[in-house]
Amino acid sequence: MAIWGVQNFETKTKNEVAPRNNINTTFDAIIIGGGHNGLVCAAYLAKAGQRTLVIEARSEVGGTASSEIYSGVTVNICNCDHLTFRTTGVMDELNLASHGLKYLDADPTQLSTSWSDQRIWPHFQDLDRTLEVIDHFFPDETDGYRAYARDAMPVVELILEAASQTPSRASLITKVLARRGKGVTTMMRWSKMSSAQVLQKYFKSELLIAPALATGPTVWGVSPNTPDTGLGALTYAMRHVAKVGRPIGGSGMVPISLRRSIESNSGVVMTDTQVSGILCEGSQVRGVTLTDGRESYAPIVVSACNPHDTFLKWLKNPPQSAKPLIEKWRNTPHYEGYESKIDARISSRPKYRNINEKLFNEFGIDPLSATLVVSPTTADLHRGFEMIARGQILEKPAMLVNLPSVLDPTMSNGKDHVFSLEALFTPFSFKGGWESNAEPQRWMNLYSELVEPGFIDSIQDWRCVTPAKYETDFFLPKGHATSFSGGPLAALLNSQPELTRYKTPIKGLYLTGAATFPGAGVWGASGKNAAETILRD
Repeated sequence: MAIWGVQNFETKTKNEVAPRNNINTTFDAIIIGGGHNGLVCAAYLAKAGQRTLVIEARSEVGGTASSEIYSGVTVNICNCDHLTFRTTGVMDELNLASHGLKYLDADPTQLSTSWSDQRIWPHFQDLDRTLEVIDHFFPDETDGYRAYARDAMPVVELILEAASQTPSRASLITKVLARRGKGVTTMMRWSKMSSAQVLQKYFKSELLIAPALATGPTVWGVSPNTPDTGLGALTYAMRHVAKVGRPIGGSGMVPISLRRSIESNSGVVMTDTQVSGILCEGSQVRGVTLTDGRESYAPIVVSACNPHDTFLKWLKNPPQSAKPLIEKWRNTPHYEGYESKIDARISSRPKYRNINEKLFNEFGIDPLSATLVVSPTTADLHRGFEMIARGQILEKPAMLVNLPSVLDPTMSNGKDHVFSLEALFTPFSFKGGWESNAEPQRWMNLYSELVEPGFIDSIQDWRCVTPAKYETDFFLPKGHATSFSGGPLAALLNSQPELTRYKTPIKGLYLTGAATFPGAGVWGASGKNAAETILRD
């Protein structure tokens, strides 16, 4: 079964990503970028009867949400845990199960440890079960965790509801009234604080605080002490409200199923094709031109790529009304990437050293089925953020580690396992340079200190996707994917309406993707919201 899973993924990928270049040149809508949000947007438009074209520069759709075959096993380009995608309604509304998308629930939702205190503790979706764990590992923190959950879970519920449609003052007020204001005061108060301040209000132990920061502001690429990042402290609460899951066959089954949905409604997906310009005529968009000189026309163009490329690189002959927006983005900095990911094929399962086997057996869980978050202290996370500007990396950086083939054997070749290690605050302009594998090798050596001897010897083959590789292979400038992280309140302030309303001053030109609300991770909400905005218009 495991061998069939890999071969099946490989065959379908090869069949489904072949470029389709003999196409009509006129469509109702053209989507630039085949990441998961661009595909979600296109799938909704195609379902509504719009003649839809998706243009993707790579040889396969999905961007960093995709999976691929490496060394005979399936690996995910980014991490494999999906938390919010199934909260949007996209799966049911597009009937993605009929196109091959099925999820495995991951519970425990994660394991956590730190470099300073290497005990490993599990976190569950069920609050009472998690409180049992907290009581065992942190007996004086149980009341604090209960208070945190009481305050944070209503905020998460409100955010997930707000993300399910285009944010507006009217829509949020309606949701607030329906919930009788529950969670609003907390959301407003936390939004003005740093993530570290929020968590330190409830907890004392770094073993409890630091892993939450590693999956919150650290994933966003900012210091835990950054003001206005307080909603990054919701990471534990999110895992109580939504289910952590993994698509069978890898994260790439999300974009594959979306592509199948688009094509089942007569949409066209063109890969290995790059846009060189977005054409304007008068006050409205006219279509796109490709790097090979061809042009395709549509009254609606949606960019699912970063706004800097959209407004500064591609926009041709824009109307006068768009000049202020273009100038704003000309003065908006584009940051460097800070994430790297190791993929490896290993011959045997690692075994954690500092794990309470009796407790894990009582809970009936396999510790290798969940992602392990390894975090520095709060102070070191802040120091690691400051080191990015100097091109340096922490001695012991934050890591997200998992073996996706343990929960999903279809990703392996039947005898080996897939190992994944994501290292954070690893800057694009690394002083040591990314030509050598010395730094990624150092991370694996660090991880080997957490497990019994033999891990390094078990590695059969490995690679590291660095910020430099994200730039060259995934068309992310400086390896950085612009992501909207302001939350519902920032959306209501409307300082960047093109990112929260998905519209631009150019008639027919829309935005979607991670740069737009709600951004971040495999969510799909911005793709759905953009499509609904277009169809409503």
